[in-house]
Amino acid sequence: MKTELYRKALEKVGNANVLINIVSKRVKQLTSGGGSMSRPLLDEYVGYSAAEIAMREIVDEKFEWSVIEEGDEEAA
Repeated sequence: MKTELYRKALEKVGNANVLINIVSKRVKQLTSGGGSMSRPLLDEYVGYSAAEIAMREIVDEKFEWSVIEEGDEEAA
């Protein structure tokens, strides 16, 4: 299941390095233990690891992200 979930999330994001960064940031949010972003955005998540929850949220389009291109840092 994890491999298929990774592939589906990668299809949504389009770049493995970006996917790793998104999942890493979301895992930190999920495991931080406070605030509204520390709760999964899924209806069912029992038995999933934090990384699986993050990838499922990406696949289910539960949140949006954007990639800052080089030279756009000052605009962000």
